[in-house]
Amino acid sequence: MPKISKRAKHNLSIAPNGPLEPESAVSILKKFKGPKFDQTVEVCMHLGLDTKQADQMLRGSVSLPKGIGKSKRVVAFCPSDVAPKALEAGAIKAGGEELVAEIENGFQDFDVAVASPDMMRVISKLGRVLGPKGLMPSPKNGTVTPNVPEAVREFAAGKVEYRTDKAGNIHAVIGKMSFPEADLVENLMFFIQTIEKLKPSSVRGTYIKKISISGTMTPGVQLKYETAASGT
Repeated sequence: MPKISKRAKHNLSIAPNGPLEPESAVSILKKFKGPKFDQTVEVCMHLGLDTKQADQMLRGSVSLPKGIGKSKRVVAFCPSDVAPKALEAGAIKAGGEELVAEIENGFQDFDVAVASPDMMRVISKLGRVLGPKGLMPSPKNGTVTPNVPEAVREFAAGKVEYRTDKAGNIHAVIGKMSFPEADLVENLMFFIQTIEKLKPSSVRGTYIKKISISGTMTPGVQLKYETAASGT
């Protein structure tokens, strides 16, 4: 029988037996013993969606009020006159055909790609390369926009992307374990309320079935949905 570590024993001893209000859930999460590094805190929402229906596949991006404590490497597909502004806003690379060629040759050391609408015909050939990695710019998550510098600035600062998986779950980063509890709660509530507002009109039955939060290496803590939904 495998030996249970002291950390695991401690975490099991304080793990709640049922759902908690957001403030209490965050408080417990921060009491769990974890590794020495600053863990990422995530929320997982299990939604009552039929993901076979196109209108029920939620996808987008959102800037959380307290940020997420992490910057992202952004590349920008844009005309030559916009490229300097994109670089100034925080892009690690910006351009058109030359950037496409660089990626075709193997460069993929970035987290987000944004593009102006007129660049989509230029980068369409990258669909097979970037699509499977979730890096292809799309209007649905805000990475195709006329204002490339502003998009670069937001994503470089840690704008959160979310996408429903086949099981109807949405995972998103809401901050770091080192964040004050109030900041984590504020980010958590903001994200939940964002997803609430996106409820597809075709959804039947319960929309939000379960919400939980966890650290990179901690147990999950389930939230009371009614409390979370009301924002109280």
